[in-house]
Amino acid sequence: MFCAHRFIATVALSILIFGTASACSAKVDPRVQGIELPEGFRIAIYSSEVPNARSMTLGDEGTLFVGTRRAGNVYAVVDRDGDQLADEVFTIANGLNMPNGVAFRDGSLYVAEVNRILRFDEIESNLADPPEPVVVTDSYPSDTHHGWKFIRFGPDGKLYVPVGAPCNICEPDEIYASITRIDADGSNREIYASGIRNTVGFDWHPQTGELWFTDNGRDWLGNDLPPDELNSVSKAGLHFGYPYCHGGDLADPEFGKKRPCADTVSPQVKMGSHVAALGMRFYTGSMFPPPYKNRIFIAEHGSWNRENKIGYRITTVVPGNKDFEVFASGWLAGDEVSGRPVDVQVMPDGALLVSDDLTGTIYRIDYTSDR
Repeated sequence: MFCAHRFIATVALSILIFGTASACSAKVDPRVQGIELPEGFRIAIYSSEVPNARSMTLGDEGTLFVGTRRAGNVYAVVDRDGDQLADEVFTIANGLNMPNGVAFRDGSLYVAEVNRILRFDEIESNLADPPEPVVVTDSYPSDTHHGWKFIRFGPDGKLYVPVGAPCNICEPDEIYASITRIDADGSNREIYASGIRNTVGFDWHPQTGELWFTDNGRDWLGNDLPPDELNSVSKAGLHFGYPYCHGGDLADPEFGKKRPCADTVSPQVKMGSHVAALGMRFYTGSMFPPPYKNRIFIAEHGSWNRENKIGYRITTVVPGNKDFEVFASGWLAGDEVSGRPVDVQVMPDGALLVSDDLTGTIYRIDYTSDR
């Protein structure tokens, strides 16, 4: 089941630049040709050899690890010569059960399947011949409905593992619709936050240390209800509404009478309805202009259950503001979809990577004041 395959990335540095004459002379890769960014930013293909690319994490030596959902694989993407283009892609594991989530700590790669967490030790020294994984825990529910997981280590050293609701709308057992946390060895599991239908992205505020997360709203209340959410956790034990209340003020027609919205935590920001807000990161790099420092970048995977499609873009939020702004768009043109962003990752040089599970692409967005 666990093997390594190497691909040599044959990707040209095809760059789209906005607001400068140099865009006219650059040969534009069709996969980024329609992507719109603020002036001074550009987008390129970092790798196009990562099928079903979803959640991302960085190793200590700069290896980009990427999980998948449908493909069942985990990849390692390497830029050996430092030219900001991937040179090699290794398959670390295959045949796994929705291994969406990846996290890195103390030289080991942690991978989340539906019901278990695996650990690959000393992985960056063994990309071509990965070790057999250690099972950290196999005690999570095996439901595949919202069963794929995003995982990250928090500032407290614990691994945070969400458990999505096993349904569109229902009143599930306590472990579901939650974010749990465990010790690195899989012990001491506790429910950190509840009432969360399905989060596939979270990060910690670099100044306050608070956990912020995206949450996907329920389906079949219409095109424009309820909103997807961006939430923050001020302390453990809070309830964020599901299945009783959506968006902080919309009582569920079936379960709303059981718990009032006033007894739940309202979102920091109401995102677009059905945009499928997934991966998010605080921007902690130094490449982007100062107004972007500590801003949140959110990957919107895009709607599947709305008359007119929405999402398929990268949005940003300034913590404390109640609105979001569109940062990168163009993967949706009318009803034509050319890409589906899943996750974002801030690189050591300050560039922002974006994964796309539709095309198997990792994009790289950078900025220079010279443009």
